[in-house]
Amino acid sequence: MSSPPTGTVTFLFTDIAGSTKLWERHPEAMQRALARHDVILRNTLEDHEGFIFKTVGDAFCCAFPTAPDALQAALETQRTLLSEEWGETGPLRVRMALHMGATEERDGDYFGPPVNRVARLLSAAHGGQVLLSLPTHEMVRDQLPLGAALMDLGKRRLKDLFRPETVFQLTAPGLPSEFPPLRTLETHPNNLPLQPTPLVGREREVGEIADRLRSEEVRLLTLTGPGGTGKSRLALQAAADLLEEFEDGVYFVALAALTDPELVPSTIAGPLGAKESAEQPLTETLKNYLQEKHLLLLLDNFEQVLEGAPVVGELVAACPKLKVLATSRIPLRLYGEQEYAVPPLALPDPRVLPPLKVLTQYEAVRLFVERARAVKADFEVTNESAPAVAEICARLDGLPLAIELAAARIRILPPQKMLGRLSNRLKLLKGGSARSSHPPADASRDHRLEL
Repeated sequence: MSSPPTGTVTFLFTDIAGSTKLWERHPEAMQRALARHDVILRNTLEDHEGFIFKTVGDAFCCAFPTAPDALQAALETQRTLLSEEWGETGPLRVRMALHMGATEERDGDYFGPPVNRVARLLSAAHGGQVLLSLPTHEMVRDQLPLGAALMDLGKRRLKDLFRPETVFQLTAPGLPSEFPPLRTLETHPNNLPLQPTPLVGREREVGEIADRLRSEEVRLLTLTGPGGTGKSRLALQAAADLLEEFEDGVYFVALAALTDPELVPSTIAGPLGAKESAEQPLTETLKNYLQEKHLLLLLDNFEQVLEGAPVVGELVAACPKLKVLATSRIPLRLYGEQEYAVPPLALPDPRVLPPLKVLTQYEAVRLFVERARAVKADFEVTNESAPAVAEICARLDGLPLAIELAAARIRILPPQKMLGRLSNRLKLLKGGSARSSHPPADASRDHRLEL
């Protein structure tokens, strides 16, 4: 396909399961196998009107103008891969996921929540498995390839922490049909809360945080920054991405409501199910409980009770396989703590605006547009409103919470009028929005929203 489809498109994402081990065991054979894999995917996907817009290692990201074309391409690709003679590497097991939605396309690449959604759906699949989201199922169920069927796997919580997704598996003659349970939140111990809106942008930051926590040297990582920067949402997403790497689970502990540092141990114990006893202090109970557990604790909004931070230091010192991810406006000042300063969202320069298509891909503008569409479905950034939208995001310092609250007012205030009222930001934003994924208290406490 010569040009990328636009508007509502169907994404097909693929990657090879277990490829790292194959590279370690059979480097030369894997090089040959990957070259053959790439030829098969390119030929089959493009034969069905697919536009391959990105390859990362052995992963393919492809967009189709219609869902039936994408499904047919997935089926034929799997059949071709299964019939191939792979030699020393053994069969390459490729997992696939299909999801559709309205996205923004720029320079042959795609942006928006549907792209993140299909990536999370792919991460739930096993090698040789083809998964479909509910929207894709609705578009293909009456146009299935001969002999194909869609098996309902039920509602599953994907690692993007957005609403549960009803997931379907493609079945057809010649394709394997039995797989282990999907790699979703339900299959690992955790209490990560669902989020009311999808995360917009922040791929780089989420990846950096996850990589830091994978490092053996990092036992305690604190995300710092002013209120409204999105520390909590970033921490949650990184924790979700790391779920499979902590065999004893990932647990979220909300500290925002605390004012007494003495309550930190009991607040941590609650989600873990560690029971207090009369025989020993609760901190000692926690140490014993966590002593051998390979577990990640996410301690959110620690700035409320910084005097209780030494408890965390004791737990990390006593429990060699425990890691802690904290969010706080300032560091906890504990031995061995590493800090990650959360930056604001990427902003355009309102004095030198880029073309409209480029402008809408800046993270701050993307967030404004996504949240505005939640309350006004037909909202679009136009040449007339672009300067005001860019200026709003700049005046709000690229802070996600402030941008979300401003976008929630788009139903009653067009961008140009909203900009005129930003001289008193708190008056404009104090109403908030029930849809915000950040703690509303951050807005009232952050001096930058009170100018």
